[in-house]
Amino acid sequence: MSYVRCLRGIASGIEYPVDVPMNLDPADGRPVEMVFDLERLRAERPNFAWYQPQRRDLWRFGALMALDPADPVDAAHIVTLGEGHTPLREWPTHALAQKAGFRLQLKDEGKAAGGDYGANPTQSFKDRGMAVAASMAHRLGLKKLAVPTQGNAGDSLAAYALAAGFEIAVIMPDDTPMPILGRVAALAKMHPQQVHLDLVQGTIREAGALMREKYLPQGYFNCATFQEPGWRIDGKKTLGLELAEPLPGETRWVLPDVVVYPTGGGTGVLGMWKAWNELEALGVIDARRPRMVCVQAEVTAPIVEAYASGAVDSAPVTAGQTLATGLNVPGGVGHFKVLAIIRASGGCAVSVSEAETAAALSASWREQPWWLGTEAAACLAALPKLVASGGIKAGERVVVVNTGSLEKYLGPAVRALV
Repeated sequence: MSYVRCLRGIASGIEYPVDVPMNLDPADGRPVEMVFDLERLRAERPNFAWYQPQRRDLWRFGALMALDPADPVDAAHIVTLGEGHTPLREWPTHALAQKAGFRLQLKDEGKAAGGDYGANPTQSFKDRGMAVAASMAHRLGLKKLAVPTQGNAGDSLAAYALAAGFEIAVIMPDDTPMPILGRVAALAKMHPQQVHLDLVQGTIREAGALMREKYLPQGYFNCATFQEPGWRIDGKKTLGLELAEPLPGETRWVLPDVVVYPTGGGTGVLGMWKAWNELEALGVIDARRPRMVCVQAEVTAPIVEAYASGAVDSAPVTAGQTLATGLNVPGGVGHFKVLAIIRASGGCAVSVSEAETAAALSASWREQPWWLGTEAAACLAALPKLVASGGIKAGERVVVVNTGSLEKYLGPAVRALV
């Protein structure tokens, strides 16, 4: 933890020691984040000496990570399965992009594109956060972790927990897509002393309640969204760092004009924003930021409702049923910060119907061999609304984030493809 100075409450601003495991800020029940000593980093590692572009994983960002691969003590605790450094795909044939005159790119967290890239081992962006969470847990000597999840976070943390030798409890809805549920169930059967799986009726909300009732009293550490001390934020930060990296054939670090992001809990939104603020502090980029567009399903849209009403935080909603299961998050302790980032960036929050998501999924399946997931389909479904409202303009570079491979959703998703 060479350049991590402290933990700090995102809302309270109170600072805490970085080497003491904690969950939410005791002052206000809000999330905490890791704070880097960027002045010292800039002085001691000038001219990108902190950066290791030869690596094909997220640890390429070296000293700007929670654990520095160049530090022998940190390096001994890094748990890596090759995650991150995913491809940014061009989509010049997209009909709406052609018609409206914007450049569409897809940040593909589900599939690698060949030997020049890394690959998220469970084919989901959750691997970014869980790689850092597992590594920090290893560094601090934790042995038992628990996570309530809509699916992918549990699949991911199970993989990293096994790699690190931890014991893990995964609690997920009983209607989680079978490829995800089946994989975690298989790991639980193969490693019954290490992987414990519980299913609940409902959503991540009910999963969290069971975790608090059953596992936290047994000494498991809570790795739920925003409940760990900023580890998953810093893992997701690497997505923002990769979006800023020089494009092929270029040397300048630059950000897109718009980022369209499927948003459940919103860890990735905070992570990307943190990445860009840190890059600015290091003198790598300027103060300009992409407009952040958070996409949710109409049936479960707490951020969209809060944004539309001008509220500073979301209110819990009744969850529906959506093809984009990762978006079926009825509330979030970090939504106040997501809303602040949307507004600071000049972005917006948009919801899409199930019919719109299904149509976008079917269309993308027919046009591209990329196995785009259902959350990415929701983002693609939002593009016409953004063009119509002026949220996307001609000449802009727009990045849609595909958070996971369609292979993880086969079952309900298949019905949208026929």
